[in-house]
Amino acid sequence: MSLTDLSGKIPNNVDLNSDRRLRRALESWQPKFIEWWMEMGPAGFQADDIYLRTAVSVDRDGWAHFDYVKMPDYRWGIFMNDRIPDRTIPMGDALGQPVWQSVPGEYRNMLRRIIVTQADTEPASVEQQRLLGKTAPSLYDMRNLFQVNVEEGRHLWAMVYLLQTYFGRDGREEAEDLLQRRSGHADKPRILTTFNDPCEDWLSFFMFTTFTDRDGKFQLHALAQSGFDPLSRTCWFMLTEEAHHMFVGETGVQRVCRRTAEIMDEVGPDAAAVRGAGGIDLETVQKYLNFWYSSSLDLFGGERSSNAATFFATGLKGRFMEASRDYDHVALEGHYELPVVSGGSIGVEDVPLRVAMNELLRDEYVKDCENTVVRWNKVLEKAGRSERLYLPHRRFNRRVGEYASGEFGESRFDTDGKLISEHDWTLNRDKWLLTQADLDFVKSMMHPVVEPGKMAGWIAPPMKGINKNASEFEYVKHPSM
Repeated sequence: MSLTDLSGKIPNNVDLNSDRRLRRALESWQPKFIEWWMEMGPAGFQADDIYLRTAVSVDRDGWAHFDYVKMPDYRWGIFMNDRIPDRTIPMGDALGQPVWQSVPGEYRNMLRRIIVTQADTEPASVEQQRLLGKTAPSLYDMRNLFQVNVEEGRHLWAMVYLLQTYFGRDGREEAEDLLQRRSGHADKPRILTTFNDPCEDWLSFFMFTTFTDRDGKFQLHALAQSGFDPLSRTCWFMLTEEAHHMFVGETGVQRVCRRTAEIMDEVGPDAAAVRGAGGIDLETVQKYLNFWYSSSLDLFGGERSSNAATFFATGLKGRFMEASRDYDHVALEGHYELPVVSGGSIGVEDVPLRVAMNELLRDEYVKDCENTVVRWNKVLEKAGRSERLYLPHRRFNRRVGEYASGEFGESRFDTDGKLISEHDWTLNRDKWLLTQADLDFVKSMMHPVVEPGKMAGWIAPPMKGINKNASEFEYVKHPSM
């Protein structure tokens, strides 16, 4: 069992005290991180006491501590799971060989790219959500937003530790660059497109944490299979915190659906009537779902990927739960039947299994998202409503890969995945995706509710409080409240 040091500047269970050079490098990076946090973190609440969960160990029992803390004083730490004795590489050409405790020279650039790409998503989401605290529908939701934000900051620390520990000067430079890019910036955007999309209202936040953080779940699971053992051990612990982010999103949408169902019982199903009664109509909820789900699908990359094949072959990145599933862990002989556009119609091509690794991971993600929507629809069913939400087809509204549309590709697809003309897309686009009027309406609903136990009219209260606290608990102490 690793020993945890909570007394130093940087809480950790990686024995920073034994490596003075590394400790100095991280302590030098720390004030730059705080400067970034004060500039790009949650705006307007940095001096407030927030009831937050802080990681203090990797033990299953008692790994986190709850208390009031000001966000700039949050104890961002470096934690990784304990080593598994005699662990071996679970896939690829090095299947069964001992995992690496240092970076193999021939894989250095690839591994650095993988870590930097993952790391870049963490500050990006904080930047996307920095203004949402000002329109929180309750103190419960405000606190959950800030919990997600500080944990994304901790995940950045986890990746920066790997960069600074194993990649020398290159790693230190990458750590600096992670604080220089900005979500949505014209000249220095974040690496992945989804993390440059605006997230300016709470329905976007709930969809983001449902779908985009769920992509994070599957990416982290794939990296947790890595033959580079420090990356694997880091990702397993990150997944412990990532689960809460998806909980926030999924239950947030459930509560929106519950409240909308209550309003429809009063005024009927007409969208205008629901809006007029202070609710968010299900047609608008579906449009938000369509956008954030399709955008998050792009994060897995192209359906055919030589990079993904190489990552698998070298043992750097596996499939979902690679080591514990009944897979062919070498994947040299199998094929994946990939639907492709050819001659104005959709056909099927057999793609070598290693080349289809992104799509195999996306398959697992889609199944998980389908289960999520089933749970949302159970809320509507329990409320006696016949309306249902649905996942659009994975070919709908894509910007990456075989099915990229519009300025990103030549084909268009409807929500059932059928190939359609540009004319039909134009006719139906506003039925499937958000219009400016939709966005303006939802933003008009975003008024802060800051009295403990109270809730905005467009969302139902949570089923229970945080850490067994009552619904009236003061999750955020803000002087002006």
